[in-house]
Amino acid sequence: MKNDRKQKLMGLGVERLADALLELAVQSDAAGDLVERLIATPRENIQRFKEKLFSLRRSQHFIGWRASSGFARELEALLQGLKAGVSDPLTGVELVAAFYETDNGVLGHCDDSSGHVGDVFRYDAKELFVDYASRCPDKDKVAATILKLNRKDDYGVRDTLIYCAGECLPEPSIRTMISALQKLADGEADEYEKRHHLMLIESLARQIKDAKLFEQSRIASWEKLSTAAHIDIARVYLESGDVQTAYSWLGKIPEDETYQASERDKLLLEIYRRLGDDKKLTELQYRTFRLYRSTETLQELLDVIGNDRRDEVISTEVAQILEKPELRESDAEFLISIGKIDETEEYLLKRAEKLDGDFYSSMLYLAETMEAEKRNLAATLIYRSLLNSILERGYTKAYHHGVRYLKKLDKLAVSIKQWKNFDNHEAYQDLIYQAHGRKRSFWSKYKAKK
Repeated sequence: MKNDRKQKLMGLGVERLADALLELAVQSDAAGDLVERLIATPRENIQRFKEKLFSLRRSQHFIGWRASSGFARELEALLQGLKAGVSDPLTGVELVAAFYETDNGVLGHCDDSSGHVGDVFRYDAKELFVDYASRCPDKDKVAATILKLNRKDDYGVRDTLIYCAGECLPEPSIRTMISALQKLADGEADEYEKRHHLMLIESLARQIKDAKLFEQSRIASWEKLSTAAHIDIARVYLESGDVQTAYSWLGKIPEDETYQASERDKLLLEIYRRLGDDKKLTELQYRTFRLYRSTETLQELLDVIGNDRRDEVISTEVAQILEKPELRESDAEFLISIGKIDETEEYLLKRAEKLDGDFYSSMLYLAETMEAEKRNLAATLIYRSLLNSILERGYTKAYHHGVRYLKKLDKLAVSIKQWKNFDNHEAYQDLIYQAHGRKRSFWSKYKAKK
């Protein structure tokens, strides 16, 4: 379709297309800018870009939140114009750097709560900089440009170029940047600024897989290392291929530490795989599975111990789930996912007093699944928990959902012959009316639906 339209347009002839472009240029600023870019010489395009940057730096006009997305598109178009109009890589590097230097005029006069404008610096400008820098033969100039920009970063967008240095610079250039940043850090009296320089060194060290330098920079930044710091250092050692040192850093974290436990366990899984420690790998995979049972974590376990043990694992885990008195919505969902509907019904009925409608998403899924499987008593008890949650919180915006649940309960009650030790529908209705009869807006909605 696109090629057909292109061929038809080409068939119109140069003069008709030129007239159409000029007509569009009158009607649209964007089209006018495109025309000017197409007919300009490279020198003229550079001058136009510089003039727009000057205007951005000097502008005192405040961009409100509603206008920020449109403003971001204007900035994107400005960069696209640069990309189309400037082919020399060194010139491109210098002009994109000049774009970053407008951050004060741009972000300082803009409500960027949505993040649209900042993202132009973090993504669009970064990609264009990397494109030019990758093709630029003067890598020292590129490195010096990045460092110069990062001497000041009041809006947190310039360090984007540090984080992508490895995409466009060789290791020797990056090590030169590290040396310069280290001198700045050593001579900095302000603790915040010193830490900023060290954080940039960390990023560069990780990019060149210098785990020891990363470790030294993190230690220099903080007197006492947190759990997150131990995990970060271990991750960089693992990325650099030093498995044993990565393992030793994770070993410094107390075993009962829960903060970022999932991140720690991911690293441990990879470490055990690389070390070929099947015993510890199996133990950890079982622990991960039992923290959150799902078909995904089950398969990850079976990938380690063998798919032939699937029935054995499922049998053991179902027995453990049914044996433990607490209610875990994730375990009920797991039972459903492996086709254990009878066991799910048993699990929910025995823990009915622990059903909590505040956990809306999981409870609604369980209720609808039980209803679809004709396990109407279990479905009823879950719908009751959802309705109770709405009424107890007096959440008027959700009353229409509550009415739907009560109507659902009316319908399900007809098919339930054995209520076991649970209140029948009439008794339940009496209880909620006694407790919430004053919520007239709810009951009026319910009666109106009848």
